[in-house]
Amino acid sequence: MRVLLTGGAGFIGSHVADLLTAQDHDVVVLDAYLPQAHRDRPATAEDVTDLDTVKKLLDGVNAVCHQAAVVGHGLDPSDAPLYARNNDLGTAVLLAAMHERGVEHLVLASSMVVYGEGRYECAEHGVVQAAPRRQADLDRGRYEPPCPHCGSPLEPRLVPEDAPLDPRSTYAASKLAQEHYAAAWARQTGGAVWALRYHNVYGPMMPKDTPYAGVASLFRSALERGEAPTVLEDGRQRRDFVHVTDVARANALALRRPGEPGTFTPLNICSGEPRTVGDLATHLAEACGGPRPRVVGGARPADVRHVVADPARARDLLGFRAATTFAAGVRQFATDRLR
Repeated sequence: MRVLLTGGAGFIGSHVADLLTAQDHDVVVLDAYLPQAHRDRPATAEDVTDLDTVKKLLDGVNAVCHQAAVVGHGLDPSDAPLYARNNDLGTAVLLAAMHERGVEHLVLASSMVVYGEGRYECAEHGVVQAAPRRQADLDRGRYEPPCPHCGSPLEPRLVPEDAPLDPRSTYAASKLAQEHYAAAWARQTGGAVWALRYHNVYGPMMPKDTPYAGVASLFRSALERGEAPTVLEDGRQRRDFVHVTDVARANALALRRPGEPGTFTPLNICSGEPRTVGDLATHLAEACGGPRPRVVGGARPADVRHVVADPARARDLLGFRAATTFAAGVRQFATDRLR
């Protein structure tokens, strides 16, 4: 299969490129080498927002694996044009070029950030959608979102793909916009989309020393400086940390299994092994032989409390199961090469 891989020089994209090449696919890489993820910009850099370039690269392509995006919370709302241009305009240009070239199979890198807060259940009111946390509560160390109806404590549950979508950051809004563009394209053209909603991805070649880096990279960088990892809130916020090699394998599975014509299918790509942010900091500090984490309270405005994924749909439709355990992955990450 000939595959156009956007963002193919990036953290996740480079692992996808290596795996597809090892599986004897013909991989065409497009990457703009943005400074948010790359230290250098080679002469081979190409931009997904350039329609003529994308159409040229689509010649003879059977499927597209779209990883290109600016990631992370960003610094502040002034980052909105950066996300809109690279994530949303880039996706719109890609879809237009695919339509012109008759390419009908898309694997889209989406994110768990489209959910906002995860799924919660109230003892009295059942499954409810948690309201955004108030700054006054966060300042007092009240981190758990209460029931929006009665104010009672909520129990976090696994988030299925049909959960309400409620992006809480500029990045999250841009990822949801990508999904909407792709879903509209599928309906209009008869194409098929797998939207892979990545949970917290970590592993070798992760970007470091940038405000757009993920939490695992931030912890690792602190430990390399001999500093304790700084954990916000109380460290008990729950996530699903999934290894990048598993994410690459999910992309390869999705490329091998075209969806039904005209369909848009989101899938949680996760480990199925919920852990806290404090767990990550503690295990990584132990693996690095560094100081214990510092729990400092506070929270960033766009942070959410718990997002833990239901892995069932990806297992049922793609046959995807994560192979790397949390303990093994974090132990390896202590010595992995980062960017």
